[in-house]
Amino acid sequence: MNMNMFEQFASPEVLFIPVTMGSMLMPIIMIHSNHSLLGNRMTMIIKWFLKTMLYNMVHQLSPKGQKWSRFLAGAIMFIMLSNLLGLLPYTFTTTSQLSMNMAMAIPLWLATLITGMTLKPSSTLAHMLPEGSPTPLIPFMIMIETVSLLMRPIALGVRLTANITAGHLLMTMISSAALSFINTINTMSIMMTALLILLTLLEVAVACIQAYVFVLLVTLYLQENT
Repeated sequence: MNMNMFEQFASPEVLFIPVTMGSMLMPIIMIHSNHSLLGNRMTMIIKWFLKTMLYNMVHQLSPKGQKWSRFLAGAIMFIMLSNLLGLLPYTFTTTSQLSMNMAMAIPLWLATLITGMTLKPSSTLAHMLPEGSPTPLIPFMIMIETVSLLMRPIALGVRLTANITAGHLLMTMISSAALSFINTINTMSIMMTALLILLTLLEVAVACIQAYVFVLLVTLYLQENT
């Protein structure tokens, strides 16, 4: 049982060298290894998954926005694999780190904003003031919309971090309870183990859903600016 449940989110080290970068690069290595996945069932599953997800997201975009489809496909695969790899024993969950998630969220949000300012600046600036706003409230509405715009990357990063961290903490608590009851109350230990298995299946679904939600929100931001 860990003395501190948050120790699992600390960056692991090998010979005093952090292995965080290696953990972050692992999904990229898995995606890039096309030769080992060529023509097998895994390739067909990945293609079906990407086709389904991208169709639901990209078909609402303009032709200029659809040019982002490859990048969005890579982003959803990277986040999903990072979430799923973090469920394996003795692994480091990179998406539980707020710094990594913000490093993805801020550039993506900024890219959509710059795209809007470049392609249609008038329409992008028009989002800062809702139509039909009373004249005395116009300065306050602009301030509120500006704060809302600046909060978007924070919402992207914090949402992913909070969901992944909460799930792993809950799994740690239940597994610790199952181990503590194994020598005293066997029935309670079996119930905790069954609950842990169900929670693990739920976390697999959450890992995929959070990757989809992250990219879907980026797509919605892109839809406003293209």
